[in-house]
Order: sequence, then C-alpha cells, then structure tokens
Amino acid sequence: MNNITITLLAVGLLLVQGCGVSHGSKVDLNTTPPALKAATIVASPSAVVVDANVVWAVNVGGPEYLGDDGILYLADQFDTVTSKGQIDSMKGAQDATIYQTYRAGDMHLKKPLANGTYDLVFRFAEPEDIAVGARIFDVVTEGQVVISELDVKSARDGNSKSSVDRTVLNVELNDGVLDIQFKPIAGEPLLNAIVVRAKKTVDLAQWSMVWNDEFDYAGAPNVDKWTHDIWPSGKVNGEEQEYTDALENVRVVDGKLFIEAHAKNGKITSARIHAAGKGDIQYGRIDVRAKLPEGQGTWPAIWMLPSDPFTYASNCDPDIDWQGNDECDAWPNSGEIDIMEHVGYDQNVVHGTVHTKAYYWVNGEQRKASIKAPSVSQEFHVYTMQWSAERIDVFLDEVLYFTYLKQTEDWQAWPFDHPFHLILNVAVGGGWGGAGGPTDLSVFPVTMEVDYVRMYKRQVAVSLRD
Repeated sequence: MNNITITLLAVGLLLVQGCGVSHGSKVDLNTTPPALKAATIVASPSAVVVDANVVWAVNVGGPEYLGDDGILYLADQFDTVTSKGQIDSMKGAQDATIYQTYRAGDMHLKKPLANGTYDLVFRFAEPEDIAVGARIFDVVTEGQVVISELDVKSARDGNSKSSVDRTVLNVELNDGVLDIQFKPIAGEPLLNAIVVRAKKTVDLAQWSMVWNDEFDYAGAPNVDKWTHDIWPSGKVNGEEQEYTDALENVRVVDGKLFIEAHAKNGKITSARIHAAGKGDIQYGRIDVRAKLPEGQGTWPAIWMLPSDPFTYASNCDPDIDWQGNDECDAWPNSGEIDIMEHVGYDQNVVHGTVHTKAYYWVNGEQRKASIKAPSVSQEFHVYTMQWSAERIDVFLDEVLYFTYLKQTEDWQAWPFDHPFHLILNVAVGGGWGGAGGPTDLSVFPVTMEVDYVRMYKRQVAVSLRD
C-alpha cells in the first residue's frame, strides 16, 4: 500500500482529555473537551480511519498516540504515585506502542460521561518475567466485577511482555460518572490503555447477501451448502472427540442447526461441518447467530480456513490430508481466521484470532483479543467478521473487539488474499479445551445451536470501516 498524508480536523472532538490521579484514591477526570485541533499524519489508508464511537481513550503511562486502528489515545496526565513503567519490546501486539507504557498500583478511576451504555476495552501487558499467579486482580466497573481474577501472563499463554485485550460489554452509566477500580488479589494491578466506546446502530444497507443458510428445513444439513468432516479422535490438537455425520451429532430442527457432542460407551462423538467449495468468500462480512455449549472440556468454534490450503504451503503434496499433518506447513502458512472460540473452563469469555506464519502461538506472536460476553450458553449472540483487502475486524453483537491490519505485502503476515470458507464445530478437550482440567463427562450431551449463517459482499467498494 502507498502511504498517504491526511489532515484530521476534528479528532479532538471525539475524545475527552483526562487528568488527576492519586495512589489508592478516586481519580477525578473532570475536564472540558480539548480544543479543535489539526493533526497531520503519514500512515497507510487502514490506519487513519478514526473510530468515531470512541468517547475516551488514554495511553496509560505514555504520550498522546494515534493508533494504527484509528483510535486517538490521549496522553497520560494522571497525577498519581502509582508506579509508571515501560516495556522495551512486545510480542503478540500488531501495534506495540500502546502496550509499551503502563501504570501499576491501586487505581480507582472516575470519569464524567453522559449517562448511557458503553463498551470498555482494557489493554494489558505483563512487563515482568514473573510466575503465573504472581499478579492477579479484578476489574470493577460501576460496583460490578467485570473481569475476575485476571492473570495477564496466564491469559497470554504464559508469555511475558505479550499483549492482552479484554472488552467488557454494556456498562450502564446512570449517575454521570464512570467508576473503574482495579482490585489486587496477588501483586499489583496494572493497566496499559483504556478505551471507552458508545454503542452504535447497525446498518446493513451497504451489504448484499451472497450466501446464507437460515436452517428453514429439517434433518441433515443442506448438502448443497455443507460438507461433513468424518475424523477419528486425536486427529488435530489432541482433541478427544470423533467427528461423525450422525443426526445425533448434527441436525436441523425447528429452524436451527444443532451440533451436539455425546459421551457414550467410553467415547465422545461430535460434528464438524464446512462450506468449502460451496460457500467460499474473499472479502466481505459473515454473521453467525449462535448459542454456545458450556462445561469443562467444551471447545466450540466458528472459524475459517483457506479454500486452497496450499496457496502458501512450501513442503506439501497437494494430494495429502494436510490437517493434523505436522510435516505439511499449509497451516499456518495459508492462514486461519477465528470468528469465535470459547472454552468451557473460561465461561462467557469469547475469543477472536488470526493465525499466520509470522504470528502464531508457536513463536509467541499470536494476534488475538477477547471479550467478556454475558450468558453465551443461555442466550443467542451474533458473531461477526468483516474482511477487506486491508483489515479483518471481529465483533460480538456489533461490538468491535479485535482488529488485524495489513501492514506489509509479505504473505507470512498477510495470507488473507485468497478465498476462505466457514467451519462450524464443537471440539472436546485437546490443547485448549482441556487446559482447564479433565473433561467433565457429566455435562454431556452439550450443544451449539446456530440460528443462521449469512455472508455478504459490499455493494459499493469503500476503504472505511463502518
């Protein structure tokens, strides 16, 4: 992409400047909006789309900063005796700058805001090479624990100096002041950045539906749209389930798709279906409305793999079964997009992720984010991915919580230039599903219900995210 110079004339009106903090006491950030100002920046087109839903953002411990994701973070002007630190190098963050400064200590923030409903993004990074369990804290907003027992290092797969994003939905403000506390359990709480977004309405007028399944039939999934994977247990990720095409494991009833895992006679069965060759898409939007299973060991996913897995493979025979084959580098070379993953031992936390050769868990550079989502196993939510030639955005109920930007032409960082297809499955156990302990067989059968799947293309090509 060619760099362009853009003058932003009203960025300052989107945010309110903050100041005034004292250690262990309430922080009064009551100031007037900054004056209208112009900022001339040089950046790629994907980096200059200012997020107009942001009402307040602060680069904690650091100067004002315009993030690659279009968020203008105000400088840290907190008057506080909490310790202020810097991280010299970062892993797992596409835009590392916002994670390289932080404050640690007993923080209690109060920010005047108009009454309403907000979504809060907390950005963290563990600066020290400490043991898992050495720093644990709760985040409390409006008197309610919204993030409980957060261990940043544990949440980042045991890596130090790696970023963790956690979005909290639907914080109701009724008294004109946003109240945020960080309560220590072990060690000192820390914070690298905070973002507060107002709610927005959804407008699908610019999108045209190109593929969908409303599940308005009964029986097996529509063979014109879906294909079953029939796999033995342990084929990938050390997972415990066998995948079958039995109606017990996958069926359409009363307008919904049921993917159901059973534990019987010493084995676990489940289902995995995909739309390869039937619903492939390159750039666009996917909405999946679903209700997730719960219970230790469950690992449901709504995700995407390349329709030609060998696009960037370097050592694979195209006739082999590449999945679960450690001698073939089709994965991660050709990419993966995870619209929704959930593990039962971390109930009501949903994850969005991309995997590439440059950035995946093996090298500690995984690009991902999480959102605290209420009642994902009791209520339906809409899981959304928007994908263009410049960026991938992942949403829950239209709340943006993960963005991955194209910052280079190198396929190792951006293999997302060819068609992908959707996959729906419920895995059990394995490397992540089983990380919380042995599978709880007493909870079976467990079910992911899907109300609809809808794929869209833009009616008019534009470079700005909604």
